[in-house]
Amino acid sequence: MFFFMCSNMYYIYNYRFSTIQNFRCTRNWEDLAWALSFYLRYFMCYVPLYGVLGTMALLISVRFLESHWFVWVSQMSHLPMNIDHEKHKDWLSMQLSATCNVEQSAFNDWFTGHLNFRLNISNLFPTMPRHNYHQVAPLVKALCEKHGILYQEKSMGTAMADVYRSLKNSGELWLDAYLHK
Repeated sequence: MFFFMCSNMYYIYNYRFSTIQNFRCTRNWEDLAWALSFYLRYFMCYVPLYGVLGTMALLISVRFLESHWFVWVSQMSHLPMNIDHEKHKDWLSMQLSATCNVEQSAFNDWFTGHLNFRLNISNLFPTMPRHNYHQVAPLVKALCEKHGILYQEKSMGTAMADVYRSLKNSGELWLDAYLHK
């Protein structure tokens, strides 16, 4: 239950409010104005339809769903991967062993916002726009094949099931440690 409720509420607070706080503390007034203008425009659009409380409920509900989506999409490429002690591998091999891709399809690209290419693109080319990831993926796959590096790719269903299994295993480890102090 914690994962379904608390992690999402933390994301809502941490990402939204701490970003605005950061703009204020760093005196980044232009970005602060743009961020606050979103809320101003949002309330101007929805208060006439739903009232203040209804608009707040809508905002929190949308952010809750968004954060739940974000947690699953971001973690299906990272969380279920094996984490081990330092093996003194090169940077590329370490990146490729710690993440995996989700197979490309029109639905997967849309649903994940092109974050289904977490393995090779976002970590190897952090400044590349997400909508170009699919163009570079075959090049990275060919590079991996050329150098004998494992290129990991899963279906979305398998990736989501792996997240669930990983969380279940973590919960069981915690419970075992808690019960057998």
